[in-house]
Amino acid sequence: MPIPDAVRTRAINQGAEAWLAGLDDVLAGLCAGWDVRPGSVMGGGTAALVVAVTCSDGTPAVIKIAPPYVGFHDQNRLLAAADGRGYVRLLRSAPDVRAMLLEGLGPRLETIGDPGFRLDVLWRLLPVAWQVPVDDHRDQTWDKAEELARMIEELWPALGGPCSRRVIERALDCAERRAGAARRVVVHGDPHPGNALRLRTNRPGAVAGYVFTDPDGFLCDPAYDVGVTLRDWSAELLAADDPREWLRVRCVAAARETGQDPRSIEDWAYLERVSSGLFVCRVADPEQGSRFLQSAELLAG
Repeated sequence: MPIPDAVRTRAINQGAEAWLAGLDDVLAGLCAGWDVRPGSVMGGGTAALVVAVTCSDGTPAVIKIAPPYVGFHDQNRLLAAADGRGYVRLLRSAPDVRAMLLEGLGPRLETIGDPGFRLDVLWRLLPVAWQVPVDDHRDQTWDKAEELARMIEELWPALGGPCSRRVIERALDCAERRAGAARRVVVHGDPHPGNALRLRTNRPGAVAGYVFTDPDGFLCDPAYDVGVTLRDWSAELLAADDPREWLRVRCVAAARETGQDPRSIEDWAYLERVSSGLFVCRVADPEQGSRFLQSAELLAG
């Protein structure tokens, strides 16, 4: 079975060679147990192996097999609780091998329409996704803002200060304001256009025919998810005459669609921009990470 290079490389870097070696046998067992016929391996991701399959009744679906370093159980729990509301529908799961059978979906939102259309779909879809019951997450003791602040304080000196100290100070101020939010919902955690896919046939629980995939699933201020949708757009910010006004206008529009506070959205967007820039510089793509941080410099004032 051909394994995408990005999936193989990440697994090797994480010491998951045994997981890679066992994938053929795991997939064969799942196909037999779930009575599905395997098709092609799907690209686009960097963590789990995703294989297109056909169910016995001819319905398209996918099998997703997660490696040990991915939060399978949190994702499986969230998708089961969502039951298709805002999210891809979970058909079957096999926790012993960290696998799920999911409804088949169409193209990713990132490949369709212009940026305005993509943001509109994300903002309309998020309130539906936030309806997941919080009961299974009430034992969560950590706070996302505090976690991001710790990461920023560790990565900035470790990377040799790849951005100015004023960027770091502003990000830490944002984290301090957003820590300990009074209202928390089960957020997606990474609702970018690559994690929203179009349904093959529209159904209740979708928005404009789209649902989310690959949730992180944790309790947080709902404005966090909205901020993530505005985390990137580095090229647009770098080209804007007034980057802060460019972002402010979109934070106001996002607030109007999602019912969240625009200042909270702006704080989370900046905090995610800086933390993502540092993280990407360390583990993946220094050039992309630098674009995050360059745009953060423009917004720092």
